[in-house]
Amino acid sequence: MDALVLIGSFVVLMLLGMPVAYALGMAALLGALWIDLPLDAVMIQMASGVNKFSLLAIPCFVLAGAIMAEGGMSRRLVAFAGVLIGFVRGGLSLVNILASTFFGAISGSSVADTASIGSVLIPEMEKNGYPRPFATAVTVSGSVQAILI
Repeated sequence: MDALVLIGSFVVLMLLGMPVAYALGMAALLGALWIDLPLDAVMIQMASGVNKFSLLAIPCFVLAGAIMAEGGMSRRLVAFAGVLIGFVRGGLSLVNILASTFFGAISGSSVADTASIGSVLIPEMEKNGYPRPFATAVTVSGSVQAILI
């Protein structure tokens, strides 16, 4: 019955149009109230879950990607990848993947890769006739390589 309250409240909140993150939080809170868990324990657990030092790296990597995009490093990497493979049909999407490979080798972060290469290449791909969802999917898929490299 406890799981039914948790899942049922989540589904009801989602059907009411609440954003997923809020619906998850509210469902967890309702589930904790259902099983008579003290709210102090719930809040302590929530605070300890957010208080992780490694979560600080994500905004820092986004900042690094934005700095590299504004500084021109991303444009130079894209231009280099364009020289290597830009002449092939569908070359701009291949340039996106190759630039993401180079940038992943430099930064080692998929988040920074997406922030910097995406800010340069998604508008460029849109300008050349690629659909925005396709350009975004290529950028995100290419930036996953940074973890592998």
